[in-house]
Amino acid sequence: MTQTVFAPWDDPDATPLIQFQNVTKRFGDFTAIDNLTQDIYAQEFFALLGPSGCGKTTMMRMLGGFETPTSGTIKIAGQDMNNVPPNKRAVNMMFQSYALFPHLSIYENIAFGLRRTDMTKDVIDARVNEMLKLTRLEKFARRKPHQISGGQRQRVALARSLAKAPKLLLLDEPLGALDKKLRQDTQFELMDIQEKTGTTFVIVTHDQEEAMTVASRVAVMDEGRIMQVATPAEIYEAPNSRYVADFIGDVNLIEGTAKARIPAYKPVKQAKHSAPQETEASPAAAETTAGKLGEWLQGKVLSPIMGKQDSGPKLLPAPSAEELEAASPDMIPDGGLTLAWAEGEAPIIALNGDEAAAGKTLTFAIRPEKLNISRKRPEAVNALKGKVIDIAYLGNVSTYHVELSNGTMIKAQMTNARRLARRDITWEDDVWVSFTGTAGVLLES
Repeated sequence: MTQTVFAPWDDPDATPLIQFQNVTKRFGDFTAIDNLTQDIYAQEFFALLGPSGCGKTTMMRMLGGFETPTSGTIKIAGQDMNNVPPNKRAVNMMFQSYALFPHLSIYENIAFGLRRTDMTKDVIDARVNEMLKLTRLEKFARRKPHQISGGQRQRVALARSLAKAPKLLLLDEPLGALDKKLRQDTQFELMDIQEKTGTTFVIVTHDQEEAMTVASRVAVMDEGRIMQVATPAEIYEAPNSRYVADFIGDVNLIEGTAKARIPAYKPVKQAKHSAPQETEASPAAAETTAGKLGEWLQGKVLSPIMGKQDSGPKLLPAPSAEELEAASPDMIPDGGLTLAWAEGEAPIIALNGDEAAAGKTLTFAIRPEKLNISRKRPEAVNALKGKVIDIAYLGNVSTYHVELSNGTMIKAQMTNARRLARRDITWEDDVWVSFTGTAGVLLES
């Protein structure tokens, strides 16, 4: 059974719920948001991620109506919001402090906003009970905020924010006050509630793990600009700049000069009905030999029984890129770039490098978990020699800090599948760090 992937941003006919159109926000001489254009779609869980002062909170406050753009337009459901006050927007905001009323019960906190509408008492009661059930707080309805835990207070604030069924919910560092384990558990609760209600969530956070866990898309910001918007997987695996690669998770960055690769070989395809041609021993020669054998079998053995063939001789399929890469470093698929990174060292082979970037100074970015570390030189496309300087033991994984020949320090992360006492690599060991030709990416900035 196929599953529909939620990706309205890939649909040219989809209409955004939120539109930032050339929005700039200045505070005196300081530009907090710099000519920002961005669409956010209904039912998205959209994360604004970046360091302090990058503009993410200002962007959220403009959505909520607490700040007005210096120039540009913000639209929600097609309506220009620039002159619409906060209380007239179908938007709610959940603050980091939760801002619960300490003298009111959990029930009364959730009902507070509803009682300022024209809803009847029965409708309000039904809506509050619905929110209590959604956030699993039914048995705490009569308690005061100080009588429940931090995670439960967070759910009360969320229930109160969702009670009026807003089109858009803004969450400003909503999990910042929770300890790590509770924060991790609550992230999945947030995702579950967002999916059940269908409300569009926009979350501001500086916690990379939080953004990667909850968001359908992540916008990485810096100095009032969005550097990249993509799904968490794309942000992590295919960053568009050195800044994004360095900001998200651990990464090794190696700078060098790029050069177009000389192809390792070119498979020679046999034309229809043409006579096979002998070539020197190579994958292409093996392919041609297989074709001759197939022709002989067809003509001498199968034709008397099955009749003559109408097409040319069948060739054995060429090896896949994965098979070639695993077979031998001397048999590497065509294309990509090499990166000269240190004098006297073999260049790094990046099969996914754009050949148009040949001649430029590029940065090779590779995540620690995509590196293998061994004491003997492996049969791999890329193998760099170094020495173990430090080891960080994190329980499920260990991170090895390896110094390469030119002094560059890189990290290789390995799963601790064996007991610590049986680890065969330790401090000061000479090691080889290896990786495939597609494990990293080459970046221009």
